Amino acid sequence: MIAVRFFAGARAAAGGVSSEGAEAGSLRELVQVLTDRHGERLGLVLKSASFLVDGLVCHDREAPLPAGVTVDVLPPFAGG
Repeated sequence: MIAVRFFAGARAAAGGVSSEGAEAGSLRELVQVLTDRHGERLGLVLKSASFLVDGLVCHDREAPLPAGVTVDVLPPFAGG
């Protein structure tokens, strides 16, 4: 199980959910699972989101996600 935490606009796009669990082997799979669960609005946010895996930035969406990690979903933001 992977712990997923949503921040700012990602939380809003997920219907106000701040965290949840999911099963996925990679970030690409996680994005699909979350899009299927919450809809295309979140899917659009996830396309340009940044991901932290146990606090470290991860740009490789094919990288394996071991069970027990925490993935933070950070939407793009203006001015930063």
